[in-house]
Amino acid sequence: MPGTKLDHKNVQGGKAWGQIKGKQEQALDDINLEVVQNGDYKDVEDLDEKLETYKGKFIEYDLDGSGDLDVTDVSYMMEKLGQPKNVLEKKKIIAEIDLDGSGTVSYREFLKMMLGNKSSIMKIILMFEEKNKEKERPSGPPPKRDLSSLP
Repeated sequence: MPGTKLDHKNVQGGKAWGQIKGKQEQALDDINLEVVQNGDYKDVEDLDEKLETYKGKFIEYDLDGSGDLDVTDVSYMMEKLGQPKNVLEKKKIIAEIDLDGSGTVSYREFLKMMLGNKSSIMKIILMFEEKNKEKERPSGPPPKRDLSSLP
């Protein structure tokens, strides 16, 4: 299992962490460009926007900056999305997506899951994440109305 690239003994690791995340973002941009140029998902509408969204989600959930989602990262993701799972369920979710048998989900495997036809638990949860968010309620007093605005 890939580990963190960050030196935990260095208490001033903010700059190093930013550099790791910057390199990771660049690597994922390269993969996104390759996916677009490959043409495997040319039928997907708004492919560029979706790839950018998936990249952001992947970076957000990759807590240790390893470039792969492991059980800890999937735990964080499921808890944040309001879908807590036990360890066996998380390992099962990872095994469903993991194509190379590494025990983790790489960005390429993540994209294949999200853009492919195969339905998985993680894909369904991520797709409905936005729909589960509470809509913004208006604040302050209601606007004044007059008789002409009534139906």
